[in-house]
Amino acid sequence: MTRIRRLDPETRKEIAAGEVITRPVDAVRELVENSLDADASHIEVAVDGDGTDLVRVRDDGHGMRREDAPLAVERHTTSKLTGPGDIERVSTLGFRGEALPSIAHVADLTVTTNDGGPRGTRVRVRDGAVETETAGRARGTTVEVRDLFHNRPARRKHLGSAKAEFARVSKLLSRYALCHSDTRFSLSHDGRETFSTPGSGDTDALLGVYDRTVAGQSTTFSFAADGSDGGEGNETRVDGVLCYPSVTRATRDHVHVAVNGRPLVDESLRRAVVAGYGSLLPRGRAPVAVVRVTLPPESVDHNVHPAKAEVAFRDDSVYARVEQGVRDALSTADLRRSGDVAMDLETSLTPLDGSSRLGDVTVIGQFRDLYLLCAADDDLLVVDQHAAHERINYERLRAAVGDVPSAEVDPPATLSVSAAEASLVDSLTDELGRLGYEASTFGGGTVRVSRVPAPLGRTATPESLRAVLAALDGGEGETPERVRDELLKELACHPSLKAGETLSVETGEKLIERLGACDQPYACPHGRPTVLAIDEETLVRGFERENTRFG
Repeated sequence: MTRIRRLDPETRKEIAAGEVITRPVDAVRELVENSLDADASHIEVAVDGDGTDLVRVRDDGHGMRREDAPLAVERHTTSKLTGPGDIERVSTLGFRGEALPSIAHVADLTVTTNDGGPRGTRVRVRDGAVETETAGRARGTTVEVRDLFHNRPARRKHLGSAKAEFARVSKLLSRYALCHSDTRFSLSHDGRETFSTPGSGDTDALLGVYDRTVAGQSTTFSFAADGSDGGEGNETRVDGVLCYPSVTRATRDHVHVAVNGRPLVDESLRRAVVAGYGSLLPRGRAPVAVVRVTLPPESVDHNVHPAKAEVAFRDDSVYARVEQGVRDALSTADLRRSGDVAMDLETSLTPLDGSSRLGDVTVIGQFRDLYLLCAADDDLLVVDQHAAHERINYERLRAAVGDVPSAEVDPPATLSVSAAEASLVDSLTDELGRLGYEASTFGGGTVRVSRVPAPLGRTATPESLRAVLAALDGGEGETPERVRDELLKELACHPSLKAGETLSVETGEKLIERLGACDQPYACPHGRPTVLAIDEETLVRGFERENTRFG
């Protein structure tokens, strides 16, 4: 290992921003990154309460020498940089050398470490006072953070509840576990383990963080592309694991991306991953995916965001390579959806706009038990019976429902969920109750669902809780009212007409009549068109007729 050293003044100026610890999750992030930089194969994280009581990170990495351990808690010391030029070529995660002293500035810090020798070293820091002593410890490092923000009451006051703060930690560690799937991770809260991964690859990491359904519908991939200058040392590698298009979520929060080992919430990279799926995804849905980007250190700047949540690339073509890598991985026949339209009339099939209220429509038949064929003046209308029925049901539900009523699930259903989802159930109990759900966690990544929404007698499935959790966790703007609206859209879908249901002409006419009475009849609640129109001129040209009525 490299020795701990004090940085020179010039390098200190380059990294003057330092680390800012504003929440317990920030301490966890810095300590986990230090463990990964120490080549740990097993990282254990324990949190008590909201994280201000205790955060403990234990690893089996290379540890520190006795003479280095006290230096590690000083400001502007690091084993990862030797001078200002190294900042442009840094290949480690915690490169600023500020994590431990920043934590010690707002908490009681204890570091117990051993580089493999007969005895370990313990360093304690409280209010600037440093004590060093001999300690028993196998190879690796344990860092304990206690009484966080004891000297920053304003910062502690603005923390959320214990469940909310732990949910942040759980979500963060899930990302690290997925992006470093060869490392074993475990997380516990108040002495109870909430999730663990075995360190045996991407699929097993998905199983540990999500569930068997998600892990079982996934494929690993690897893609390599030369940089724009074609140089041998400028290669970009994209790899990870992609869930099939049948496994989706309401937001991009489950698109996990990492650059040179650092998990990010970079929306540009997430959009590139989603773009790689193309039309395989349903409208308004996002995939579950883990995508790692590896490129030369000098090609990326991690220092553009104070929390290192975003990066800047020297070459913007990285996004195109990510999209291409995902697209190539999903190009196998068994993942593609059939049904691409290839005919001369394709450009004439356009969604009907609001110029008609479907007043004088005659149903003339049904095609493939899915589409109603209708005559309307000089147009042939094709109505998607499922999309139309969805719109009708949605507007009825929206008009009739105030507070969402619920129905008992007897016996209660159990869902296997990720650790982050379980934390959300605990922290969003009131919000879920207003939406008609009654759910609770009882260990092992399992949620018991005892009540579900049932507006107008349409009972949601317990599985629908997943989509609601994803929506509530979607960030700013995702209020319970908006989630309620999304829930009504889903409930409108379940009892609607499905493909393969034969309709009589009379039933079809009633469907069209009710669709025409809707406020927004020309799209289903999810945005898909309900009606396509083929005008008579298109048929005239297609059949090369001079006079469609008498020729």
